[in-house]
Amino acid sequence: MGKKDASTIKLPVDQYRKQIGKQDYKKTKPILRATKLKAEAKKTAIGIKEVGLVLAAILALLLAFYAFFYLRLSADTDPDLEPDDQ
Repeated sequence: MGKKDASTIKLPVDQYRKQIGKQDYKKTKPILRATKLKAEAKKTAIGIKEVGLVLAAILALLLAFYAFFYLRLSADTDPDLEPDDQ
């Protein structure tokens, strides 16, 4: 008989959840749909960190190409040619 008496008592957490459920049910469908879309857009939005990392990677790649070609072309100067001594 103790179990039957214990099951009739509702926990405060359950009462709170039930109250929140009633409040959400009172909202109209367009408001709920807009809230869901807003939350989904926030989850899938590209952050500033990701954009910064992509730009930094592109910049590093360009600098590497520049340095490679700079060193390659500067080393190709002909040592037999001497500058004019005027």
